[in-house]
Amino acid sequence: MIKRQGPLEVITRRPAAATRATPLLFVHGAYTAAWCWDEHFLPYFADAGFEATALSLSGHGGSPGREFLDLLSLDDYVRDVLELIDACDVPPILIGHSMGGMVVQKCMEVRQVSGAVLMASVPPQGLWASAVGLALRKPDLMSELNTLLSGGGTSPEALREALFAQPVSMERLQQMARRVQPESARVIWDMTLFDLPQPSRMRRAPLLVLGAECDPIIPPSLTEMTARALDVEARIFPGMSHGMMLEADWRKVARCVLDWVPVACRSARSQSHGAGVV
Repeated sequence: MIKRQGPLEVITRRPAAATRATPLLFVHGAYTAAWCWDEHFLPYFADAGFEATALSLSGHGGSPGREFLDLLSLDDYVRDVLELIDACDVPPILIGHSMGGMVVQKCMEVRQVSGAVLMASVPPQGLWASAVGLALRKPDLMSELNTLLSGGGTSPEALREALFAQPVSMERLQQMARRVQPESARVIWDMTLFDLPQPSRMRRAPLLVLGAECDPIIPPSLTEMTARALDVEARIFPGMSHGMMLEADWRKVARCVLDWVPVACRSARSQSHGAGVV
């Protein structure tokens, strides 16, 4: 495990009125950082009364560790999230996208949370099926992701193909192309074979599993695989792709999460009382 030098980049949006009791903690996917949540989701949930926080994992965004990114492991990312969980007075609801969904699953093996939302998440079975499927269906996109992984850049067209099924301007794609970044090769292997989550070890908490109909990276079949492994039903959003929090219809996803959160909180309280926790 790498010793991090300095604090993580954290973006927090707080409501103007009284905060709801349960905070929300957002975990980004590969090649990106906390900024991907701040465009829409953090302000939306703050307006709904929640303290909404997104972190940039080590080596991402403004967090330290970029110089030794390929040495970072999935456990290092989990440690980052646990640090923020442990700083909360109330166990948060974790919301993880893609790679962040696997980080959330690993966190649930070692901490009790109030609930978890997995958006286009890497399934507990790992990245292998995603990688093989992407190589067969979209080899050019797979090549672009490999170039980005090894430190190269990516094109706006590749971002459109990877993240969007709905209209998005070239200006916005160009802005995102300047912000995406390499990912830890070690973490990619951890998520493929070497450090997969074990559903049987996860601490019981309400779960919401979401996917996108047009996602080339985590297609609906893999979202449904995740849901089956975790014994819940998946919800698939039609006409959307992998960048669910950035698509034109992002409000549909956010509203689904917002409607689910009170149910999750009631369930979490009930489970805590049933387990004898005061």
